[in-house]
Amino acid sequence: MPDTQPQASVPAAAPPPPDNAGRGLVLAACLMATFMAAVESSIIATAMPGIVGDLGGFSLFSWAFTIYLLTQAVSIPIYGRLADIHGRKPVFFFGAGLFLIGSTLCGLAWGMIPLICFRALQGLGAGAIQPIAATILGDIYTPSERAKVQGYVSSVFGIAAVAGPSLGAFLVEHAAWPVVFWVNLPVGAAAIVMIAWFLKEDPPPRRHSIDWLGSILLLIAASSLMLALVQNSALGGATLAILIAAGIAATVALLMHERSAPEPMLPLELWRNRVIVVGSLGSFCAGAVMMGISAFLPAYVQGAMGRSAIAGGAVLGAMSVSWAFASIFGGRLMIRTTYRFMALWGAVALIAGTAILIALTPERGVTWAAVGSFIIGIGMGFCNSTYIVSIQAAVPWRQRGAATSSSMFLRFMGQVIGAAGCGAVLNATMTILDPAAADGVDRLLDATSRAAMPAAEAAHLTSVVAASLHNAYLLAGVFAVLTLAVSWFLPKGLSPRHPTARP
Repeated sequence: MPDTQPQASVPAAAPPPPDNAGRGLVLAACLMATFMAAVESSIIATAMPGIVGDLGGFSLFSWAFTIYLLTQAVSIPIYGRLADIHGRKPVFFFGAGLFLIGSTLCGLAWGMIPLICFRALQGLGAGAIQPIAATILGDIYTPSERAKVQGYVSSVFGIAAVAGPSLGAFLVEHAAWPVVFWVNLPVGAAAIVMIAWFLKEDPPPRRHSIDWLGSILLLIAASSLMLALVQNSALGGATLAILIAAGIAATVALLMHERSAPEPMLPLELWRNRVIVVGSLGSFCAGAVMMGISAFLPAYVQGAMGRSAIAGGAVLGAMSVSWAFASIFGGRLMIRTTYRFMALWGAVALIAGTAILIALTPERGVTWAAVGSFIIGIGMGFCNSTYIVSIQAAVPWRQRGAATSSSMFLRFMGQVIGAAGCGAVLNATMTILDPAAADGVDRLLDATSRAAMPAAEAAHLTSVVAASLHNAYLLAGVFAVLTLAVSWFLPKGLSPRHPTARP
């Protein structure tokens, strides 16, 4: 891999950090904003049945989730570059404002199609919130401090995964489904006010050339390829081929254009930096492991083991709990060790957790599944914090937004490929074992229908589900091994105390 390092000097555009009290309040605002955007992808899971019952449009059910992921992911690199050009605050305000407008409109939606459109607006706003919040914290904390702070940020994602469905169910039961979206408004408004008041940022004025063509090509490339990945089973062959061709063509055109653009939207020199390449690819592989496991583990607990949805949620919750604690502990441990040490041990935990799940059988029960999930959470906590801290330390202020966003974008892409790839393996295995099993699995996952099944049919379907998910976990294990292989290329000796670039 290339090993070109950026200059260690701080560019003149780097703003002075706020005082300690101000930094604490900016940290609180960034954590609030990050949680708000992260929880929005899961909070509507328990609210959607009620929303569909009110608005109709069950055939469009999945688009309420997919469109948010798509628009968020494709806009992340653009916001990161704009933050490097115009500063963090205006880009954050724009994204957070767009997110809150989308949230308000979602609660006022009069049909499923308007709701999907407003969810797209939400996603476009969320694409700025998470990477810019992480970039702001990278600006105001030293590399040693970032190791602790980014541990808190990473733990927010684990907490959001657990709290989202429960919070959504509570709000729907005790209020109404629009409140699921409107609960964001006071949180987002408070985050905007706190960052406006306490974050000091005054980049020196200079003329900028916005790379509009690069932005358009990036949007076409990312949205086409992600749509093909997320919706490949629902799209016809011709449509899928057109999307893939458009994505590849736009990617090639983007790379050619960015070589000559005066201020490229996707600075190619970042990809000559070994730390950024390794951190971004590591984020991709770890994201694939996480989504490949979390998307299908509850189905194993309910379908193969015959346990309740609560048991499936508890098993997945083990990952979120260990993720949160490992992020905080890992941030402190990182200061005393190196990025490479933390990334390698995080990858080892991912391999160990997936190995446990590969060896999972219905007879081994919920505890075995929870242990595997718990260990994977430790790996995610170590890896995510390490990658983002190492990347932010490897670049100066003027490139930190783009570098942070590239890592988050590839993490999203990894999640999409992990879910799509493991789902494809699951479906292919099931088709080989029993082409007619798919209809029966729907009944197997419903407790009432399962109880009414003949014992022989239930036993057959259970074995099909277990074998199919076993193969899906094998693919997740491959991604875990790739995470270890990629992490091995992190340069030795780099740590928050010995970064490649000063903040």
